[in-house]
Amino acid sequence: MTLSKKERRQDQILEALDRNPAMRVSELADTLNVSSETIRRDLTHLDATGRINRTYGGAVRGQVSEPHLAERLSHHIAARQAIARKAIDLVQDAETIFVGGGATTLHFARALRSTTRRLTVLTPAHRVASELSENANIQIMCLPGLFDGKEGLVTGPETLAAIQRFHIPIAFMGASGVDSGGVSEAMLGPSEVYRAMIECSQTVYILADQSKFDCRSLKYITGWTEGIHLVTDANPGADLLNKLKTGGAKVHLSGDV
Repeated sequence: MTLSKKERRQDQILEALDRNPAMRVSELADTLNVSSETIRRDLTHLDATGRINRTYGGAVRGQVSEPHLAERLSHHIAARQAIARKAIDLVQDAETIFVGGGATTLHFARALRSTTRRLTVLTPAHRVASELSENANIQIMCLPGLFDGKEGLVTGPETLAAIQRFHIPIAFMGASGVDSGGVSEAMLGPSEVYRAMIECSQTVYILADQSKFDCRSLKYITGWTEGIHLVTDANPGADLLNKLKTGGAKVHLSGDV
């Protein structure tokens, strides 16, 4: 079946939003070399069919959110376990750490259960807290907030206020996307929580396997700066690696996948 010019253009819009999930009308018009009015008509049609969500002055991809945590846990298991083992070495002698939510950080929590020394963990993720509760050496502080059962973590103003009371040596968190612009998160609530954790931490380790490379999700939570470390299972591509080095960020390879 041959697509019409309009259908091809709307497919191009969806492809552009897959690369950058939130774009303005002017950006889409420049990308596709058509008028802003044409883009607005296309966005109205795509919004009516549920393929995108219109925003003021632009659009976001209708499927911007990641799969639920339960589904993500079945993906890239070996890579995530190797990253988790590497991250355990990076805890070093820290007495208190932040641990975010997500699939890779849950693998990290499972690896951390075997620690034999005293450690305090602050987390918005209930599954992380549950995993760590099996070790009596680990003191767990569950952050307050509005609970999202699909992701198993809390978000909202109370969560942010609680985080801002602390200054923590190290934070460990996952990512929806990792590209030359920085680290991005697919969901707005968690993105605010993770940004606050970064701001209240001295050193941040982003645990992300290579499937996240060169992907941008809905909202950036940090750029590549000194104190931001990427823990991963493969070397990033040249553009991403150059951006990391230019910003002063570091890469730690798991080395055993």
